[in-house]
Amino acid sequence: VRVEDKHHVRMRVLVPLFVAALCASVTHGAETITLDGSKVERTFDGIGGLSGGGATSRLLWDYTEPYRSQVLDYLFKPNFGASLHILKVEIGGDCQTTDGTESSHMHTRDDQNYERGYEWWLMVEAKKRNPNILIYALAWGVPGWIGNGNFFSQDNVDYHVNWIKAAKSVYNVTVDFVGIWNERACTSAYIKLLRTGLDKASLQHTKIVACDGNFGIVSMMDGDRQLAEVIPIVGVHYPGTVSPANAISLNNTALWASEDFSTYADSSGGGCWARILNQNYVNGYMTSTISWNLVAAYYAGLPFYGDGLMWSVCPWTGNYQIKSPIWISAHTTQFTQPGWKYLAHGSGVGHFAQGGSYVTLVPPNNSKGDFTLIIELMTHDHSKCIRPDLPAYNVVNQNVTFVIGKDLMPLGGLYLWKSFLSQDETKSVLFEKQPNIIPQHGSFTLQLETDSVYTISTLNTAQKGSYPSPPACTSFPVPYKDTFDSYKPESEAKYFADQTGTFAIYKPSSSSADLVMRQVVTRSPITWCSEAQSPISFIGSSSWTDFTISIEVLIESTGYAVVGGRASAGGCGNNYNSGYFFTLGVDGAWNVTAGPSKVLAKGNAQVKAGQWYTMVLSLQQETVTGKLGQAQVFSVKDASYKQGFAAIGSSWNYVQFNNLFIN
Repeated sequence: VRVEDKHHVRMRVLVPLFVAALCASVTHGAETITLDGSKVERTFDGIGGLSGGGATSRLLWDYTEPYRSQVLDYLFKPNFGASLHILKVEIGGDCQTTDGTESSHMHTRDDQNYERGYEWWLMVEAKKRNPNILIYALAWGVPGWIGNGNFFSQDNVDYHVNWIKAAKSVYNVTVDFVGIWNERACTSAYIKLLRTGLDKASLQHTKIVACDGNFGIVSMMDGDRQLAEVIPIVGVHYPGTVSPANAISLNNTALWASEDFSTYADSSGGGCWARILNQNYVNGYMTSTISWNLVAAYYAGLPFYGDGLMWSVCPWTGNYQIKSPIWISAHTTQFTQPGWKYLAHGSGVGHFAQGGSYVTLVPPNNSKGDFTLIIELMTHDHSKCIRPDLPAYNVVNQNVTFVIGKDLMPLGGLYLWKSFLSQDETKSVLFEKQPNIIPQHGSFTLQLETDSVYTISTLNTAQKGSYPSPPACTSFPVPYKDTFDSYKPESEAKYFADQTGTFAIYKPSSSSADLVMRQVVTRSPITWCSEAQSPISFIGSSSWTDFTISIEVLIESTGYAVVGGRASAGGCGNNYNSGYFFTLGVDGAWNVTAGPSKVLAKGNAQVKAGQWYTMVLSLQQETVTGKLGQAQVFSVKDASYKQGFAAIGSSWNYVQFNNLFIN
């Protein structure tokens, strides 16, 4: 081999290795595809993953080294794993956005803090591994003070500008793209207002993606030239690989599947990801596809458990699982970069006559004749995504001959990588290097197998990265206790999954060394989905049955505190809909409910604002027992709920918590 430069290793002499699945000359009866490097179409914008929407990376933050860094390497390190080109993150808004809430940088108008949450950390870690990774930010909701409840306001423009500026000034992270409001109808006036605000803040480089929902924005752009000029990217969700004609015909506007996949990451999920990575461009001319989600790092029992490119759900041991979408991503990401060009439909992009699809990409100013060809032959039943429904189609094993055009001139051989996604995951073959292809007379023939993905490239920089297997996962460690004294103020306590509101570490006074956890949201936010009746946070396991949770509570001035068990309704709007909840008000009134409204017992106690009280809830089979301090205040029978998380909660007021114990 001879190294042309640090990015290109190209064959001068190749050992003639052959396998039954590869022929190096034209095969009789094979379909013939010509790769014409002189005909290029749209610019490739990259493959990405989404952290947020919501709290999907929550448990990754709690991992210890070296396992946390290993997960990050599999996601972001170039030529190692998924090697993502784009990281999309949620701008936290103190509201539920699917699997939890993410903290806002401005709980109130006069409050700014840029150390809250874990998206800052994640962006920095991604940039450490790949300085060229692109950053895309989007809000699902915002605090209720914004525009006095109006999302489309100058307040919100300022709120977004503050976040983008802090990313650069505090973390040296440039935000390349910003969206509007996830999956909500947007207004042309607000989009223009946001563009003006970005420009005034010298953020001209930050491009607007609109509107992270459906293609409705295209019709708005058709009738408003000024609007079209400020939207360089139309971002849509779950398009089913199809774009309408009026979107495809937009001038100077890229089309993105700005959220897609959202499918359980077994081998069929890998098949879904493989199919849409190719066909979003083949069918829909979409030049970027972004996976919801980046990494499934949230509890089993929360919505859409197991979606994501990989799984990180066991921070107490460090266990993680590399799933097939990681290696399906690598078939594209390790052989291309944003800025490459797709060859034209019919000249390197298209569908095979017998099913399956192919795309070919070339670098800009391609004087060396480099190219990458990605092929997928996923069967219908082995590549269904969670949405939308997939119309029936057929695909079979087939021979295909590729004729290499004169503008694509490999100096010797081509590098071949393959994945086979078996219904039995233990039999899958994921991102394995195959014998090199030696074109003869400017062509080569492949015998293509269904449920397989192939990459053929002039580039020899790819590798299948690996680390020793992490420790096995175990159940959540009990007994469990946390005094909250080991954290930094404004951070989040380990293993808690806020479902409504925001629970953050807090230092009550400068004279005290003690830290507590505090619910800090005092006004219902402008939400993306329906919120629970009041703030609540889960911890533990959705499969817990009999346990005791004890915690000290302090109601600062008004409102109530909650301790709960067997809570199992996570996600949008449901957080008090299942489980047992012991509620204590600042006026001393207490009750215990099964679900949101079935009162099992109630009474009164001597309680004052600003003082600490220990609340204890015990669940043993059908017996529900509660204590205030050492005094038992109720013991009742109920069989409504069998299992679920431990929980703490509050009203929309400042409430402090300390000295958690679960057994």
